[in-house]
Amino acid sequence: MVQYNPKDWITFIFRFHKSDTFRQLIPMMIFIGLYTYAVGYIEIVHWKLSEQSHLSNITIMHSMLGFVISLLLVFRTNTAYDRWWEARKLWGALVNNSRNLAIKLRVMLHEENDRAYFRKLIPGYASILVKHLTNVETSKQLYEDEDLEIDHHKHKPNQLAKMLFQKINDLYDQKKITGDQLIILNNEIMSFTDICGACERIKNTPIPYSYSAFIKKFIFFYVMTLPFGYVFSLGFYSIPVVIFIFYVLASLELIAEEIEDPFGFDANDLPIEKIASNIKKHIEEIL
Repeated sequence: MVQYNPKDWITFIFRFHKSDTFRQLIPMMIFIGLYTYAVGYIEIVHWKLSEQSHLSNITIMHSMLGFVISLLLVFRTNTAYDRWWEARKLWGALVNNSRNLAIKLRVMLHEENDRAYFRKLIPGYASILVKHLTNVETSKQLYEDEDLEIDHHKHKPNQLAKMLFQKINDLYDQKKITGDQLIILNNEIMSFTDICGACERIKNTPIPYSYSAFIKKFIFFYVMTLPFGYVFSLGFYSIPVVIFIFYVLASLELIAEEIEDPFGFDANDLPIEKIASNIKKHIEEIL
């Protein structure tokens, strides 16, 4: 995750991070510039069309579709950010629930070997969940064209949750905790599985393909038709104008693509490995 000072916004204009959309779009921007030049050369130099040509009125279409594409991109980016922020709230809940479980066990348990068991297993759940969510196969479990041989008994986060509950149930059988304490601890462990399931829902359910593909096609054909009308009013100055419009529209789509899956390895994805290490440090301090 990129660390930055949100108040130092002036430096953002002149600094290019490795995940900046400008670098990713350079090849396509060069192509758009050459394409715009070719269209301008054909219309102005070769065909010698004037502003009285009906082709110059194509900007009317751009005015109408510009509002539509802006609504689509706003919805796209908001939806992607909602997924990113929901994932962050889930991992924040995992941090809090791990601390609460450790605090309660610290008070309830009096033997060091019992505390040592949970000192290892509670942060182990967060570490296993990191590996589970960054696994490529996890994101393919709902794909119809993927025939995955998944053995749900080998679902690692579930296995650790089972081990946690098994240990707590053994403590109850050994009369080391009461029935009321068992109920309290059971709710904490249930929250682990709830968080895992919610993270899997975000990981396994991307934006519908037809919607994402339509936006990309819309942006491409919208930009490709811009030079036909702009060259009459701007001449060859339409080259930087069209490139800039493409950069803005395509950047919004790239940003949405990056943050809609917050459990990847992109620069702006959630630092879940760091969060898991912080959980480990906090649990060891408590227990």
